Amino acid sequence: MDGFADNLGSVWFWVSLAWAVHIAVLSVWIVLQKREPVATLSWVLGLALLPVLGFIVYHFLGPQQIKRQRLRRIRSRAALADDRRRISERPENHHLGRLSHLVSASTGYSPSSCTELELLMGGEEAFESLLEHVQRARRHIHLEYYIFAADHTGTALRDVLVERARAGVRVRLLVDAVGSAGLGRRFLAPLVEAGGEVAWFHPLRLSRFWRPRWNFRTHRKIVVIDGRLGFTGGINITDEQDSRRSSAAYADIHMRLEGDVVRWLQLAFLEDWHYASGVALSDETMWPDLPDGPTPVQVVPSGPDSPWEPIHRLQVEAIHGADRRLWLATPYFVPGEAAVMALSSAAMRGVDVRLLVPRRPDSRLVGAAARSYYDGLLAAGVRIFEYQPRMMHAKALLADNALCIVGSANFDHRSFRLNFELSVMFSGGEACRELEKMLRSLLAESREVLAPRRTTRTASVKEAFARLLSPLL
Repeated sequence: MDGFADNLGSVWFWVSLAWAVHIAVLSVWIVLQKREPVATLSWVLGLALLPVLGFIVYHFLGPQQIKRQRLRRIRSRAALADDRRRISERPENHHLGRLSHLVSASTGYSPSSCTELELLMGGEEAFESLLEHVQRARRHIHLEYYIFAADHTGTALRDVLVERARAGVRVRLLVDAVGSAGLGRRFLAPLVEAGGEVAWFHPLRLSRFWRPRWNFRTHRKIVVIDGRLGFTGGINITDEQDSRRSSAAYADIHMRLEGDVVRWLQLAFLEDWHYASGVALSDETMWPDLPDGPTPVQVVPSGPDSPWEPIHRLQVEAIHGADRRLWLATPYFVPGEAAVMALSSAAMRGVDVRLLVPRRPDSRLVGAAARSYYDGLLAAGVRIFEYQPRMMHAKALLADNALCIVGSANFDHRSFRLNFELSVMFSGGEACRELEKMLRSLLAESREVLAPRRTTRTASVKEAFARLLSPLL
């Protein structure tokens, strides 16, 4: 019996020692990534307290280094260097002050302009406009989406793309392998048979099991037609964003752009296409002469391939620069310390700060994490509104009466650091007034959260633990 106990103790000793070494090695690896201390400690504690589950979660969802992907992105930019120089050489007649310099320095994308900028409220407006203009395409159609569903909306767009491809238009569709996992060969076969091209962003393959890429998705929504007209914003191709198909359709904002700014949307797509497919596309038909317009605009791409977090920096700087009004709409609100400080400071200096979020986001964990920030923001004077009817998916910022940001990026760690996102910053009386009108319509269907909040002890505990996990969301 004593021998059995000794053997058991010896086994326990060596298992404990091996596990301690394992945790130490992983901890050093995580620390060397030089992320925020809170996120680093969260991952280290998770690995220590959840021996097997913690490692599995970290392996598939953790903030892995993407040196290999970063190198591929550099190669993609190099392959399109001549095109970048071509559109960068145009005079910067329009700019948005210091924010333009910030965007240019962090992304390499210069200020531009629009001859026309139309904001589209909801999938019904966006899909009607998209189908109408796709049907008019004569040379090429480039599309990039996080979600392209094989439902009524997706089928309708696919069929129009098939018709255009048969007419000789070059159709290229880039979709995210996770967001559009429901697309199969059968659904895409008519498009491919008609001459269309399809590429997958970070496909999930068994051969890459030990280097998984569940993170680092393309969350961008880009359409470029004939190099002259573009669409971008927050709306995916799915019935879930069309109120004619679903009573629970997301409330969202998209935009249609014409003018010189389309060149930068084209460049963003072509860089992503080369990154995903390895094929560099460039010919004169993709770069038609485009006129300058009256509306200053700047495209803002962001992703884990850049250490600068361009969209995050832009939004925080825009909050700091607001003098009278700062309205922020986001479906997922999981801010970092810099963003919380910027919002609370703006409210405390007398700015009308309003935060618009959904009452019931499609992730309970993210919703609980968001509510954990309410009390501090309310105490500082931030007004918080929860959209009541259904899921609010709009991602927009309105500063004073002159600066607007609309795009695909949520106000959370995942959008700022892990996903490939794209926003558009613009300024102009009519465009900003239209965004204000849209935000007012969303606020009118929202309920203001009043301080002090009444929460149960259970809810408070859930919020506290969700906030603890917020750097990992």
